[in-house]
Amino acid sequence: MREVCLIRHARPETDGVRRFLGQVDPPLSAAGCAQAERLRARFEGTPFAAIYASDLARCAETAAIVAAGQGRAILARCDLREIDLGAWEGRAMADIARDFPDAYRARGRDLAGFVPPGGESFAQMADRALLAWRAILRETEGAEGAVLIVAHAGWNRALLCGLLGMPLQNLFMLAQDYGCVNRLSVAEDGFVRLCALNERP
Repeated sequence: MREVCLIRHARPETDGVRRFLGQVDPPLSAAGCAQAERLRARFEGTPFAAIYASDLARCAETAAIVAAGQGRAILARCDLREIDLGAWEGRAMADIARDFPDAYRARGRDLAGFVPPGGESFAQMADRALLAWRAILRETEGAEGAVLIVAHAGWNRALLCGLLGMPLQNLFMLAQDYGCVNRLSVAEDGFVRLCALNERP
């Protein structure tokens, strides 16, 4: 059995408005840095076989804090990025609902398949997430210790839906708070058991 710790990045710097953040790249906030420090304390003494992170700042910074003292390089991967929301990136949700009501309603009806202008669907991101997951398992095969992955709420949810056989339309039923930990156990035949979901730091 192999253990994988799948983390959502800590709280980023925002203006308090609910936005489609996607691949917009804010740094961690002061509260986020404190969350990441609590994660570091939680994993102190846990030897990781490998540490992966999305290359976006909020994940890279979270991973750097959590991995301090581990003596391992953080392996940045762009395929761990959050969903690409195209023209909706960084826009306030209320503004999109007001300016593009038909598209906003269409997204609600088809979360898995809807593609914002210039972006990707959750189904496309789920495919990307599963490919990244399989690549990470191949790269860490036979390694001693747990694998740490620091990614995003949407990415984590899409991956977990795929691994657990859940309909992607239900991805928001899986809570993913800032800095949360999901613990997975992977058998030799690839069977995945979810041991913990959304554990808070």
